[in-house]
Amino acid sequence: MAKQYERIADRLRQRIRAGELKPGQRLPAETELVKEYRTSLPTLREALGLLLTEGLIDKKHGIGNFVRKPRKLVRRDNARHQWEKDRARLSELERQATGATERDTGLSVSDLVFSASYREVQASEDLAAQLDVPTGTRLLERIFRTNYCDEDTPLNLARSYLVYDMIAANPDLFDSSNEPWPGGTQNQLHTVGIELDRIEERITARPPTVEETEELGLQGGVSVIVLRKTSFDIEGRVVEVSDVTLPGDRTELIFTTALARW
Repeated sequence: MAKQYERIADRLRQRIRAGELKPGQRLPAETELVKEYRTSLPTLREALGLLLTEGLIDKKHGIGNFVRKPRKLVRRDNARHQWEKDRARLSELERQATGATERDTGLSVSDLVFSASYREVQASEDLAAQLDVPTGTRLLERIFRTNYCDEDTPLNLARSYLVYDMIAANPDLFDSSNEPWPGGTQNQLHTVGIELDRIEERITARPPTVEETEELGLQGGVSVIVLRKTSFDIEGRVVEVSDVTLPGDRTELIFTTALARW
């Protein structure tokens, strides 16, 4: 049997889904809701806490509770990598027209705010094992953030690692001011003669860290999806390792596998 706070939460949930309470709209004051649902303030707050955990409302301290505006959905499928490879050798003008994030979101270049920071790091044991290099090898760490201009949190958190010596032939690859790079990483690697053969992605889920919760604007109870992307060239070398942290409440991962006919 449902508890009272669960019944109250369900009634508010139905009002939100029916559009009676619209995205961005402030909920009635807690004192009003106490009277409306003939309950106590602690019970009402349990109901609101449940909706907060579900990501249906936002609580602004000192202001009130608001129906949460839906965040931009990101649909990431495994066909994106071939799409990126097909673009890697196009003209710069063609590559500038769109990118992988636009493909995943349906947004245009002008809808996005992009930031990148680069720094030299030494390969940890984990990265050294992934890249098949000695621990301590010089790596270029690239940190990417892309925001939808109507939202205040990034679509994901991404860290990419390249071996310094592998890309040294093109000094432009060490300059973060060249980002967003038309054609992305596959074009960058193409400029130093590297062609990708395959990409492996390992996907796990876990609770977010405090920093991830704040940066991604996550509500309580929402997990993050952690994707490690490993890129192999046509000689079998690992040429890039990338860790992408995706918010679980607005990310869809889609995998399509073609099956051979009998």
